[in-house]
Amino acid sequence: MIKKHSKVLLLCFLAGIVICLAVILYGRRHSDGKHPDAAYLVLLREAYSVVLKKHVEKPDSKKLVQSMVDGMLARLDPHSAYLPPEPYHEMEVQMSGAFGGVGIELGMKDGKLTVIAPIEETPAFRAGIQPNDHIWKIDETFTTGMNISAAVKRMRGEKGTPVTLSILRNDSPKPLTFSLVRDIIKIKSLKSRMLDTGYGFIRISQFQERTGSEFRQALLDLHTAAGGELKGLVIDLRYNPGGLLESCVEVANCFIGDNINNTTIVSIKGRAPGSSRVFNATLGSKEPHYPIVVLINGGSASASEIVAGALQDHKRAVIMGKQSFGKGSVQTIFPMRDKGALKLTTARYYTPSGRSIQAKGIIPDIDVPNIVPLPPKEKGMEIKEKDLEKSLASDGKQETPQPEAQNPPPAGTGKDADLQKDYQLKRALELLQSLSMLKEKGF
Repeated sequence: MIKKHSKVLLLCFLAGIVICLAVILYGRRHSDGKHPDAAYLVLLREAYSVVLKKHVEKPDSKKLVQSMVDGMLARLDPHSAYLPPEPYHEMEVQMSGAFGGVGIELGMKDGKLTVIAPIEETPAFRAGIQPNDHIWKIDETFTTGMNISAAVKRMRGEKGTPVTLSILRNDSPKPLTFSLVRDIIKIKSLKSRMLDTGYGFIRISQFQERTGSEFRQALLDLHTAAGGELKGLVIDLRYNPGGLLESCVEVANCFIGDNINNTTIVSIKGRAPGSSRVFNATLGSKEPHYPIVVLINGGSASASEIVAGALQDHKRAVIMGKQSFGKGSVQTIFPMRDKGALKLTTARYYTPSGRSIQAKGIIPDIDVPNIVPLPPKEKGMEIKEKDLEKSLASDGKQETPQPEAQNPPPAGTGKDADLQKDYQLKRALELLQSLSMLKEKGF
């Protein structure tokens, strides 16, 4: 009886084991089918463990993980990347356009840390630091072998804190000492000036947090310089790599929005919920409808392409230059626990008419290469009909010739000498002047 009972218990035990194994196998198959990502993550953990334990040289575990993340993002697209804490902070500073420091643009010349230029209205500018000054010491640290990033890090700091620069200038027998107090340095993202009477110029180098307000102020200054009303405007976006989406929308908003039925500036479309959005211009007072030329080239990307595409689609500007870069993707920043961040491509840009910018860019209305202009012909070198042998005499009343100015300057000289060096800019101004002339003559 006892033996029979033992056999029954043994059979039940074996049956239980079989059932458990069946449940485990079924669960694994079911899990693999439903949650394949879990299996991939197991592979990642296994690979990390093997490398950490078996590699010929023990790797740094932090760098190893960062490399794994870098590799993952590099397989997605050229613009997704992991930003370690320091580059992430530097990107935030660049986009804000403001930081604590002394206000010096640095470069390397003959292997030496050299001042390119002091930024106007900064401690360095007020102290009299000059271009080509060699920064010999920062506080008590010699700059020999120091790169620009390390030097910038030492000179930046909180407003009100001191820093001493020892500088070698030209043939000075001993270093000049400048005791500076750090201040908030604001870098302008644009420059503006008059090209000629009534014709304004705004160059935007990058779209930062304050670009929108700086652009509106530049327009006010140009209107004042033009005597109240501009005849035309050149917006130079060449070599502008982009920047903040909100800032480029602010710039385009200055010219778009006087038609309630068509206010789109740009739309973005992504896969994740909430990643699609349309940015519209605000209704209200806008810039007068004077002619505008926007200059672009292969270095114009992202936010600069949004402005050019919006003004082109709304027929608010003539786009001139060469086809733009074609970066029509949106990057979103996701801060990480280690104070770094993931820069991840989350959507694509589309112009108001629905054109995708990605890999296509903005095609200019007028294709103009940046060639070196030919030198002007010397006076007396031009041959006219009357100079030809046996040419017919003029028939009818002769017009009184207008007296020539003594040594007349080329167009633009005196207002903007760069026009003689910049062929695309010169063509832009000529187009604006031609449009004004046609309007004045009633065409």
